Amino acid sequence: MTAIDATAEAEFHDHWAAGVDPAEVDVVGTWTGEGCPEVRWIADRLGEVDGLRVLDLGSGLGEASVWFARQGADVTALDISPGMLHVVERVAERHGVRLRTVVGSASDLRQFPDGSFDVVYGANLLHHVDIAATLDEVHRVLAPGGRAAFWDPVQYNPVINAYRRMAAAVRTPDEHPLRAADVATMRRRFARVEVQGFWLTALAIFVRFYLVDRTHPSADRYWKLVIERQDRHRRFLRIAHRVDRVLLRALPPLRWVCWNLAVVCHRDG
Repeated sequence: MTAIDATAEAEFHDHWAAGVDPAEVDVVGTWTGEGCPEVRWIADRLGEVDGLRVLDLGSGLGEASVWFARQGADVTALDISPGMLHVVERVAERHGVRLRTVVGSASDLRQFPDGSFDVVYGANLLHHVDIAATLDEVHRVLAPGGRAAFWDPVQYNPVINAYRRMAAAVRTPDEHPLRAADVATMRRRFARVEVQGFWLTALAIFVRFYLVDRTHPSADRYWKLVIERQDRHRRFLRIAHRVDRVLLRALPPLRWVCWNLAVVCHRDG
C-alpha cells in the first residue's frame, strides 16, 4: 500500500476543524438516527460500555468520544490532528463529560501499554491509515476479550466511486476504501470478526442530494449531510434500510457493493 502522508492528513483535518462550531457537532444524532445504521449496529454489539476503557481512534470532531463518555466509559480520544482534538475537548465540555485527548497516529500506539483498553473504536478511520499496522497495534492494546469496532467505505460500489471522483475537495489523496483483502487481514488477527454492509438501496439519498438539493459533492460532505438531514428523510431511510437488511441477509456478497462496511473484531480471551 502507498505510504500515508501523515503531515498532509493532519493539515487537512486541522483546516477542517478550524471551520467547525462545536455547538453544531451532533453527538446524539450521530448514534441514534436513521442516518447512522452502521453506528447503531456497532452500538448493539458493544452493549453497555459503562466503566470500560475506550480508545477512540481518529476521533475527528468527537461524536464517538463524547458519546462513549456520556455512557460512562473512560475515554481516550486519539487523532493525528491537534485541531480536531481541540474541537473534541470543546464538545466534551458542552456535554459535561471528561475525557483524555492524545495527538498521535493510529498505526503507532506505543504510548499505550499492552492490554490498555477494553474497546477500540474507529469511525471512517481505516481508509486513512496503514490498515495492517493499525490492526496490529489495536490487537496489542486491547485487553484479552476486548473488542475493536470500525466502519468505513467500501471500494467496489460504482456509484460511490463516481462520487469520490467528484468530491476531491473534501477528501485526502491517500484515502483507500476497504477491500475484501482488508477484512481477511482482520480475520487473521482476531479470534472472531462480525461484518455487515450498509447503504445499498439507501444510497439513492446521494442522488437526491445531487439532483434535487443541488449540493455538489465537493461543496459538502454527503456523509455529514446524511446525519444533518436525517429527520427530513426519516421515512425513506427507514424503508430503504429495511430493504437493505432483507437483501443483505439473502445475498451476503452484496455487502461489497454497499457504501459502508461495519466490523466488530473480538480479541481472544
